Amino acid sequence: MSRELSELYRSLAADADARDLGLPDVLRHQADRRARFRAAGSTLAVGLVVVGVAIGAQVVTPPPASVPAPAGTPTVSASPSPSATGGSPSPSVPPTTPGRSPGTASPDATGTQPSRTPTSIPDRAFFALAPTNQVGIAPEFRDLAALPGLCGADIPSEAVVQRRTRLLIYKLPQTPKGYVPDGTYTHSVTIYRAGRADDVLKELRQAVRDCPVQKLPGDDTPGESRQRLIPDSGFGDESVLFEMRRAGQDVNGDPAGGEVVRLVRAIRVGDVVTILWEQGWEGTSSQRAQVDADSRRAVAAIRRWLG
Repeated sequence: MSRELSELYRSLAADADARDLGLPDVLRHQADRRARFRAAGSTLAVGLVVVGVAIGAQVVTPPPASVPAPAGTPTVSASPSPSATGGSPSPSVPPTTPGRSPGTASPDATGTQPSRTPTSIPDRAFFALAPTNQVGIAPEFRDLAALPGLCGADIPSEAVVQRRTRLLIYKLPQTPKGYVPDGTYTHSVTIYRAGRADDVLKELRQAVRDCPVQKLPGDDTPGESRQRLIPDSGFGDESVLFEMRRAGQDVNGDPAGGEVVRLVRAIRVGDVVTILWEQGWEGTSSQRAQVDADSRRAVAAIRRWLG
């Protein structure tokens, strides 16, 4: 061994003898405390890592959004049930149609409101002559027969609610002013009970068919009258047109040659029937074009009245 190494060993021994190394029990106790501190530190570190992971998961993943209930799902009321409270259940509310208040009458199958039958006939239910047909004589309301006789047929009248009849005098457009009129109408408007007006037109058609020929009224009037239905459409809800044809006569009742034709049209608008019975003037005949024009005016007046 070299001299330098021997000097080092002596110096180390001298230094060790000068220090207090402690007892063996004290050294073991200190070692155990260091071991427990290291274990507790490891457990705390693991706990902190778990908490950090949980918090991070909540930050990264948002909470689920609430899902609304499907449309039409009934809402459960928080109020106690009648059996629980001992009270009577609330009255049920009937469903209503969107856009219509409860209690409003529903339209019929056609989409229109049910029609209302009028109970009285105002003056405005009657048409006014065109200016070119006026003779300066105002119409006059009278108690007149609405239809000519048809072999004694009795067109039922028990369904009549009200009837008004007037006498109307007119001239043709080409007739100069100051000349005698060209014709007259017995014009009537009749209200029938709901659903009966169409029966009246059916019976009128049948009465014309059953009376093709009849003797003219009056003992001093010779001859006969012939009746026939004429196809008709385009007036009101439905219409009946027929003619009465007889031999021509002069003002004294003597034969004058030719024939005289009278036109009669009945028009139904709902539960209302208007009749234009053209009766001429001093043996003149009815002009179909004029009767058609006045029939259209009659329908328009009734529609305005009924609304």
